[in-house]
Amino acid sequence: MKVVILGAGQVGASVAEHLATERNDITVVDIDPERLAQLRDRLDIQTVTGYASYPSVLKEAGTQDADILIAVTSNDETNIVACEMAKVLFNTPTKIARIRAAEYWSHPKLFDAKTFPVDVLISPEALVTEYILRLVEYPGALRVQFFAGGRVGLVGVKAVHGGSLVGHAIRDLRRHSPQVDTRVAVIYRRNRAIGPEGNTVIEAGDEVFFVARAEDIRCVMRELGKDDAPFQRVIIAGGGNIGLRLAQALETRGLAVKLLDHNPRRTLHAAEKLQRTLVLQGDAADEDLLNQEGIRETDLFISVTNDDEDNILSAMLAKRLGVRNCFALINRAAYVDLVQTGTGIDVAINPHWAIIGSILAYVRAGDIAAVHTLRYGAAEVLDIVAHGDRGTSRVVGRRIEELSLPAGVNIAALARGEEVLIAHHDTVIHPEDHVIVFVTDKRRMRDVEKLFQVGFTFL
Repeated sequence: MKVVILGAGQVGASVAEHLATERNDITVVDIDPERLAQLRDRLDIQTVTGYASYPSVLKEAGTQDADILIAVTSNDETNIVACEMAKVLFNTPTKIARIRAAEYWSHPKLFDAKTFPVDVLISPEALVTEYILRLVEYPGALRVQFFAGGRVGLVGVKAVHGGSLVGHAIRDLRRHSPQVDTRVAVIYRRNRAIGPEGNTVIEAGDEVFFVARAEDIRCVMRELGKDDAPFQRVIIAGGGNIGLRLAQALETRGLAVKLLDHNPRRTLHAAEKLQRTLVLQGDAADEDLLNQEGIRETDLFISVTNDDEDNILSAMLAKRLGVRNCFALINRAAYVDLVQTGTGIDVAINPHWAIIGSILAYVRAGDIAAVHTLRYGAAEVLDIVAHGDRGTSRVVGRRIEELSLPAGVNIAALARGEEVLIAHHDTVIHPEDHVIVFVTDKRRMRDVEKLFQVGFTFL
């Protein structure tokens, strides 16, 4: 697939790196030649230096032959105009644009074939806010995603001493909770992926990713020792777009929220927008201020300023002062693993991987309803809609044990209409099933796409 990426910032570079490893034809456009040179040194891609919205630059990048244009420059207007040029001049089939300004999002009718022909709009702030709200809803989780209209949940938790399943084989879960059907899809132990079998023993410290019906998620978390009490009192550090969105969402859910920001203009704006949140001007890394605001009685501290170092230091300080849980927004992917190892920070959130997941659903071949990345892009979970019949599909009408699944690939669940089926060896895939597929070895992604392709016949 030929993909043109506009913008070589953190998002554009992450997307390019993710796609270049899968034998796609990638061209990246940016006005900064040094950024492009750094990308060329690491990746097998082409680059073009110039303004992303200029027709001549888009032509040099090969937009006339591109399957997808991904506009993720730091300027909303550049992204919008580039999509317009791609449609009018080059008839590019799929155009994706990152749009940050809330003013544009308040007028969604602007983005259609008659005005600004953007096929997919991505709001980083909205994606990160939704990500954090899911973690708030399931205290103790490292990751929560939903598929098939919210009926199937994907949850990652760190197993802890005291969990009923810790020190026992996975198959014992059925004995502990016979009413719950779940599938442990992958375990990360000391940063290494383990394909779990029934006799795999879960150890304390394992990152366990499982799939279950939405109503069964909390029961499985309890078995792994993560039955945390609901959050009631929250402090948010950072009054920008994400902090404001979070405070608005949490106060409507009845939580007691305090928002801190050092900028007088932002605190004034937040105070005008929020109804029940206490807005304070001050430094989130001020120990006296945190103690004064009752950090020891706070359930959750969320640091979402636009400075990684500030987020890390304030979250570490809050944890040392006695907050129960803390989340930190980390833009630099290289920091994420370091932050979640030995700092006390419970969840490090990298916004770029949320954005990449929303893009990949349109890059992957086949009918992909959703894609979520795991372990900072090392693995993916796909919601693939199965089509065809036994004569035209390699998967439809077949039991899972009959499928030639590549190493590092497993099927965790199916959503069939309103019904959710946790996958077992004898589960048969029907037409139009939503098939939840884990891919821990990304080199197998093309094999997965081919497996679900529909042909004239496979006899």
